Amino acid sequence: MKFIELFAGIGGFRLGLERAGHQCVWSNEIEDKARRIYKHNFKDEPDGRDVRDIEPNEIPDADLLVGGFPCATFSVAGRRTGFSTEDTRGTLFFEICRIAKAKRIPYLFLENVKGLLNHDHGRTFGVILATLDELGYDVQWECVNSKNFGVPQNRERVFIVANLRDRTRPKVFPIGECFAENDGSREEAQGEGERVSTNYLPTLDAHYYKGGGTRAVIDESAGHVRTTQWRRTHFRDIKGNYTPTLTANMGTGGNNVPYVEVKAVLTPQRAEKRQNGRRIKEHNEPSFTITAQDRHGVLVGQKLRKLTPLECERLQSLPDNWTKWYDDGSLVSDNQRYERCGRAVTINVIHEIGKRLPL
Repeated sequence: MKFIELFAGIGGFRLGLERAGHQCVWSNEIEDKARRIYKHNFKDEPDGRDVRDIEPNEIPDADLLVGGFPCATFSVAGRRTGFSTEDTRGTLFFEICRIAKAKRIPYLFLENVKGLLNHDHGRTFGVILATLDELGYDVQWECVNSKNFGVPQNRERVFIVANLRDRTRPKVFPIGECFAENDGSREEAQGEGERVSTNYLPTLDAHYYKGGGTRAVIDESAGHVRTTQWRRTHFRDIKGNYTPTLTANMGTGGNNVPYVEVKAVLTPQRAEKRQNGRRIKEHNEPSFTITAQDRHGVLVGQKLRKLTPLECERLQSLPDNWTKWYDDGSLVSDNQRYERCGRAVTINVIHEIGKRLPL
């Protein structure tokens, strides 16, 4: 399908949907730095105006409208003001409706934080569903966790797919266990020539299998880590072997699967300060949710460090260095890269949903 992308950010929806065979014909993003990263990667620049200033007749015709409308007003990390006149970001949902109504766009594909479901005791989400119903859309939705889609990040997001009632209703949901370990198998197909270890998907660790597989999340240039081998039933230390390279051609024979013990850490710069809730996960747990505000790290043995921007990109299944350059070739600051990754969607999730939409 041809689609338009609102609140495009660095192009996560576009990246996932184009991988699924859809075509982007127009995009919009108000933030200058996000637009410049988008332009560097896609070679075209989104419309930079406030969406409230854009007339529907200025937008190309399309079969699908996509977007993650601003979530700060619904997120537990924000003030949760919702559809407040005080903070108009929450009301941008109605701009989606304005454009969809005027152009009679057949399909909508929207994303927001899990907190949208219980905001104002569920009344906010009720307004969204009722509004789409009044516009003639049938709606399906699900709260999806990125950790079930091949990335070791605990990231729960609400995805909404709507279709006009005179159009075919795609069977999109349920989709939440797409990559989860649900059959006890050691490996599960992810694509032609690729295998994924379902045992290890919810971790930050590197794991490789013959013929391809998942890439390491840990950035090999960020420091040394302790390596072990999987020996069918247990891990065996590789004594004295500290390697900065986790992406070599390993695991190609027998059961010698390289494995790195790391633990996700929240706010690593506050290691000596008390904090409500957990700060450190076990090595077999997914990372905390990457956000635009928090800082994340990893604990390797007794060494604590921040996650690198590259590792944050991998946690969102973005291509390596997707956020590294602006369109003029200048480097993006690390702080800006962290923020862009925190605001992004998980590409694997978008891709999988995109495959279930009609082409």
